[in-house]
Formats: sequence, C-alpha cells, structure tokens
Amino acid sequence: MAGESFLSFPENFIWGAATSAYQIEGAWNEDGKGMSIWDVFSREPGKTINGETGDTAADHYHRWEEDVELMAQLKLNTYRFSVSWPRILPSGTGVINPAGLDFYDRLVDGLLARGIQPAPTLFHWDLPLPLHEKGGWPSRETAHYFAEYAQVLARRLGDRVKLWITHNEPFVTAFAGYLMGNHAPGLNDPLAAGRAIHTLLLSHGYAVEALRANTPAGTQVGITLNLAPVHPATGSEEDRLAAWRYDGASNRLFLDPILRGCYPEDVAAVLSAMMPEILPGDMETISTPLDFLGANYYSRAVVRHDPAFPFIEASPLQPEGNEYSQMWEIYPPGIYELLKRLWEDYQVKNIIVTENGVPVPDGIDFDGRVRDQRRVRYLRDHLAQVHRALSEGIPVGGYMVWSLLDNFEWALGYQMRFGLIHVDFQTLRRTIKDSGRWYAQVIQENGLHLTGSNPYLPC
Repeated sequence: MAGESFLSFPENFIWGAATSAYQIEGAWNEDGKGMSIWDVFSREPGKTINGETGDTAADHYHRWEEDVELMAQLKLNTYRFSVSWPRILPSGTGVINPAGLDFYDRLVDGLLARGIQPAPTLFHWDLPLPLHEKGGWPSRETAHYFAEYAQVLARRLGDRVKLWITHNEPFVTAFAGYLMGNHAPGLNDPLAAGRAIHTLLLSHGYAVEALRANTPAGTQVGITLNLAPVHPATGSEEDRLAAWRYDGASNRLFLDPILRGCYPEDVAAVLSAMMPEILPGDMETISTPLDFLGANYYSRAVVRHDPAFPFIEASPLQPEGNEYSQMWEIYPPGIYELLKRLWEDYQVKNIIVTENGVPVPDGIDFDGRVRDQRRVRYLRDHLAQVHRALSEGIPVGGYMVWSLLDNFEWALGYQMRFGLIHVDFQTLRRTIKDSGRWYAQVIQENGLHLTGSNPYLPC
C-alpha cells in the first residue's frame, strides 16, 4: 500500500514487559514474607485512593504459572520483574527466608522453560520495614544491607539470570518517599531526602560489585532511572534557566554521579544543605561501570520559572492543545530526545528502555475483547521514535512495556490501568488486550508497520 512502511529492529533486540513485586504479587504476609514500608503506608488513612492496598494486587504470587503462559502468548523474549526484598530477608538483613527464594527460583525456571529471559530488579520501592525503623535510605548502613541482599540473590539465581537491575527510579524513592511524602515511607524531610539520594546511589554501586562477584562472566548489570527531556515553557531566559534547574534535579542529579562520578556542580550547590558528607571512595563506587543503562520514559516535562518552588524555582506545566493520558501529556518525540541525549552527552554504550506505557481507561466489551486503541497508538508512536534513534546509530538494546498486567498503581490504587493484560480485580481473571495482541505481532515480526510519508511523525 502506498505510504506504508515497515521499520525493522536489530536481531537480538530485547522485547519485554515489566512489573514490580508490590504492584502484582499480593501474598503480603504469606510464606514467611516480612513487612515492607508499603504494607504500612497503604494502610494509613488517606494515603491511597479508597484506602486500597497491594495485599492481593494481581495475585501473581499464586498465579505466576498462568502469567508466564500469557507472556509466552505475547511472544516476550524478556520479562522484567522486581524481587520483594522482605520476601527474601524479612528483617532486611540476617536470616534468609527459603520460601521467598524458592518462589523466584521457580519463576526464573518457568520463564527460561518458555524461552523468556528473566531480568530481575533488586529494589522497586518496597523497603523492609525493620530497615526503615533502623533509619531507612537516609542511613548509610542500608547500602551495606542492600549489598548483602544482592549477594543472596546472585548466589541463588546468578547461574541462570544474565540481566540484572539494581534499582528502579531512585529519584522516586528519595523525592516521593522522603521529601514530598506521597509514597512510602511518607516523610516530608529535605535532609532525609538528600541523604537518601546518596545512600541509594552508593547502594547501587555496592550491589553492582556484589552481583559481579557472585555471577558468571558475561552477566549484564545496570540501573533504571526515570528520565525525561525538560522544555522551557517560553524562550525567556528565566524559563530556560528554570528548565536547566529542573533537569538538574530530575535527570542530572542521578545521571552525573552514575556515569561521570560526580554530582552536577549547580545542583550540588543548591542542595548542599540537604546532602550528607561524601566519604573517600563513594563516588568511585557509585560510578562503577555499567553494562547498560535502563531508561523509563513516559512523557516530557515543560516548566516555567516559579520562585514559589524551593531549590529549583521551577514548576511543571501542562501545555494546552496536546493529547493527555490519565496522568501525563502524550509526547512520543520525547523518547527520541532522551535516547539521543544519553548517547551524545553521556556516551552510554547500551540503553534499554525498561519502561514505557500509558494509563488510559479500558474495559472488557460485550464480546470479551479489550479494545484499547489509545494504548496501541501510544506504543506504536513511541516505538517509531525508538527506531528513529536506532537509525541514527544510537545504541538501544531493547524496549519493555509498562506493564504486563493491570496492577496496583501505588497511591493511585487500582484506578490506573497500564497493562497489556486486563485484570478483573474482583475475580482476578486475565484477558489479553488488543494492545497485547498488537505487541505480540510486533515482536514476532521484529518490526513495526506504519503508514504516512514520514514514519517518525505520530500517527
């Protein structure tokens, strides 16, 4: 057909989907699992929509075999999941819970039996409660406990797992958990947030060392950051400087120490009162070379100068006239801009898009089908921009959709559906959505069908 194009992806490109333990597993107090900060936070009045919790979530803990079969139907070659730290070490340190390790052992073997590469993330926000009571992420000791936890997992799963991620979005842990208080543990403490940033990054470096020391040669280790291009609202000097400051707090504050071994000077100067003492060797540990960088992208940020915001004097806007999901502006070119920046500014040799997805209302129609065409369009347009980056020589090694399943969306409860698979949270029945079937075809063909003269324009 005239105007139709097919964008093929590299051989051995990673095609995956992602989840996290607290959002899907349920079984919050079964088989020796300890309490996490989210088990407590979600029970506090007013912290989540309708007081909803992840106690049952999608019940993946009991239904993992069904879910692995669904992954096979989606043709995934990789599954990114997080491990529940308190399921492995109920106190966060010390005594290991064998049943917890056994669960992930079975999951890994089940994935491999279906030709799906497991890609575990060590930490996706569910800190063991006893470690929070000892000081949590603001305490340097937590970095050492995290290394111990990494070693336990590596020794049990490292003979089969070839792709590891240390942290998911340390920005969210530090800022949402310790500064803004809208995530567990729900604090509003700038000093705690600053200390948490450094401990999180330090724990990442320790975990990289622990994983490499306890896994075979060739194992790939990285970290996942939530990143976004930042655009000034206008061309004014004030807005341009505001965008740079906002970029510093949201992007460079994590990219620079991990990839350059230093905190960005402008951000460090502003946040100096929040940051802890940096000890000799810390930055070398934090910047231990990676095998890949995971990038989570959902939308760009558009900001204006706003003196009312402390530290960065910048506030985000929602530009009028653009398309929005239930949470963000839909802006596909932003993923290309991000990938290009990581290559040009940081020379990242292997970038994996570890999350990309959209919350839009959907449901099961009369015939049992979920026609989530807005999600299909979102994924298609973003994948076209990923291909654009690849066509320019930017080293993108894979792409993972958030999320495999509809799940517990943290403080937003069950109101936001991101899944390729619909979950009825009353019956826990799974239904592959149209987006899931579309994604399976993309994976099977290792490419994307588009129409239009310019395949990189959103359709």
